[in-house]
Amino acid sequence: MLKPIAIATLISGTLDILLATALTLLNGRAPADMLRFVASGPFPAATGMGTAGAILGLAVHFSLMAIMAAVFMWLARARPILLETPIRTALAYGIVTYIVLDLLVVPLRFPGAFPPKPLSIATQLFAHIVLVALVFVFVARRTMKKELQAMPAAA
Repeated sequence: MLKPIAIATLISGTLDILLATALTLLNGRAPADMLRFVASGPFPAATGMGTAGAILGLAVHFSLMAIMAAVFMWLARARPILLETPIRTALAYGIVTYIVLDLLVVPLRFPGAFPPKPLSIATQLFAHIVLVALVFVFVARRTMKKELQAMPAAA
């Protein structure tokens, strides 16, 4: 399962951070500041760490993506039927990851981030559903296809 997790993490993590970078630039902010903010979730001192803090933010981002990918691949392996309806599965997993990350985890660490603004909700749902969950579904379908076909059907 490491191969699909790694592929899904690299693709979705890259797409998601590119969107975050574009939104950051559109808001007139520096991407390095955004990355340091990401790192400050688990490492509060990261906001004052310069380039090292930005690199740490990128590592935190891809670590979170790897966790989300690993959970999805575990679910896909346990319930292969999820891969038969890619859009529905991506919609459901994207919404679940949005709720967990943006409505539970982030507000616990950054209480001022709640409630999110409507534009933030829209961009985050787009990212979680299209750039993350949909990528996970298609990577799982492609990389786990033979493995899942070889598994005995659930009774």
